[in-house]
Amino acid sequence: MTKYPSMDKEIFLPAEQFFEQTKPTGLTFDDISLATRYSDVLPSDANLGTQLSENISLNLPILSSDMDTVTESEMAIAMALCGGLGILHYNMSKRQQLKEVTRVKYHVHGLIQDPITITADKLIGDVLGLIDQKGFQFRTFPIVEDNGKLLGLLPGRVVKHRYRSRKVTDGMLARNEVYTVKQTDIGEDPIQTADRFFSEHMGIHKLLVVDDNDKLCGLYTLSDIERIIGEAGNHLKPARDHNFRLLCGAAVSIPRLEDGKINQDELIQHVGEMVQQGLNLVAVSTAHGHTQGVGDATKVLRKEFANLTIMAGNVTSGEGVEFLGDCGADIIKVGQGPGSICTTRIVAGVGIPQMSALYAASCKAKKKGLSIVADGGITKSGDIVKALTLTDGVICGSLLAGCKEAPGRIIEIEGKYYKQYRGMGSLEAMRDGSAARYGHSAKDVGAKSAAEGIEALKEVAGSVTETINLLAGGIRSGMGYLGASNLSELKSNARYVRVTPAGQKESSPHDVIEIKNSEFSRS
Repeated sequence: MTKYPSMDKEIFLPAEQFFEQTKPTGLTFDDISLATRYSDVLPSDANLGTQLSENISLNLPILSSDMDTVTESEMAIAMALCGGLGILHYNMSKRQQLKEVTRVKYHVHGLIQDPITITADKLIGDVLGLIDQKGFQFRTFPIVEDNGKLLGLLPGRVVKHRYRSRKVTDGMLARNEVYTVKQTDIGEDPIQTADRFFSEHMGIHKLLVVDDNDKLCGLYTLSDIERIIGEAGNHLKPARDHNFRLLCGAAVSIPRLEDGKINQDELIQHVGEMVQQGLNLVAVSTAHGHTQGVGDATKVLRKEFANLTIMAGNVTSGEGVEFLGDCGADIIKVGQGPGSICTTRIVAGVGIPQMSALYAASCKAKKKGLSIVADGGITKSGDIVKALTLTDGVICGSLLAGCKEAPGRIIEIEGKYYKQYRGMGSLEAMRDGSAARYGHSAKDVGAKSAAEGIEALKEVAGSVTETINLLAGGIRSGMGYLGASNLSELKSNARYVRVTPAGQKESSPHDVIEIKNSEFSRS
């Protein structure tokens, strides 16, 4: 029988051969596909853990973007509970950003730490106005004194228009009728404590937490506890530090003095205050990271905070990775212009298609012992799989912007609900504080600067947990196809092939009338 030589090694190439043969063409996610390999790995057994630095170990290689319509404390908490990491944006005051870090670091799963309260001097009409103004989906509120001491609980059944002229104290449950637990009695497993309480007290839906002075500290709800118990079997485990607190990252801008030099004292003071609250990662986040300013800021932070994980970026070259690594960064963000709301490549004419940029960055990162993360351009779980063949993690913005935990404003259009999503280079975002990210001062926005991003809408999606479970399932499937039990094996097993426009069309549903689509489009 005639033996024919295998063409596999000539068609399906490892990264170093594939990208060398395609240069100087720039390739992005849809330009390539991964070849399947022999596998004895079940997708459900694939390990998604990644080590980004000595102190940052994640159970999921996904980070939420430091954008003002993506990541604030609610998103960061949800990401950490799913095993990933949220990077808080800096389009807010330093005091507010510090408060956001504190919320994440002191989050007790299932406990509403800063419940909305009403003071005893308010009318039911005031409460109705607050609900309407803030769009609250609940109508039960703790009643407190001005110093925070608990007075009672206003049940939702009396928060009605017919009672609008009555005082809240007329309809509240008195302090001795309200179920509470002392903060010191919560124990090591607060979820189990709350679950046991609700099981023993039929019909009670709220459990308030107070300190030794009877000041309100938090609130458990039956619905939250039932949801958490239902998610207990989730494959994804929370990302925590050595104190068992959720991991948290925060981006910072580079403060400048009037002469243009970095205001080192201001930078050190702000980061230092966040570190005191337990911050695990600081990101020096700009559109162009291969600059003296980013390098100097990174050096300042590394000198002052020897054990703090520093992320810096963004770059799209090996030179940029080496530069930031030499300045003291542990993790380098890679990506310039691939985001769905980013117009840098159109406005400035610069940027490298993402897969080619990731390959160039990965070559230098290996030699320097650095981690890199793909930032931008990811529209589906398959893109994440491709990115992870070259990187240690991915940063997602668009995929998470529609989640209920994202801070974007909700807008209704013809019966459908959307969330605001905008590039940090859009004029509105730069006016709100991100101008430094693009090398401008706030006073120059609109006069001397061109927007490098747009404002857009994302259809409202479900929770972060639901979205992450879908993405993680896709990653596990990709790892199963490549016979990779962990992300290190995914890198070594990856073989690439170029995809033509016809091949891209073939990859999506075609020649049918689609009546039900998957959660994430394959196109």
